[in-house]
Amino acid sequence: MTAQGGAPEAVEDLLGAPRARLLGALRWPATTSALARRFGVTPSAVSQHLGVLHRSGLVDRERSGRRVLYQASELGLALLDQGLLRSGA
Repeated sequence: MTAQGGAPEAVEDLLGAPRARLLGALRWPATTSALARRFGVTPSAVSQHLGVLHRSGLVDRERSGRRVLYQASELGLALLDQGLLRSGA
């Protein structure tokens, strides 16, 4: 099964629900502000979670002018995809 936000339940068990939802949302590039609006939380909360995901190698970031875009890395996508396979989705 896939949990809200596009992350498999197995990935939520591993990362925790907020980080798993962020990772699932990052199949496409997004800014911290856009993610905060999407999930109804503060940009600082999103930034803290993104920092952990980035340091773990699950998320890449790229500066585009004044904006920083985040996107799931190959490792992050593999984790999401394997979680989908294992959860039977």
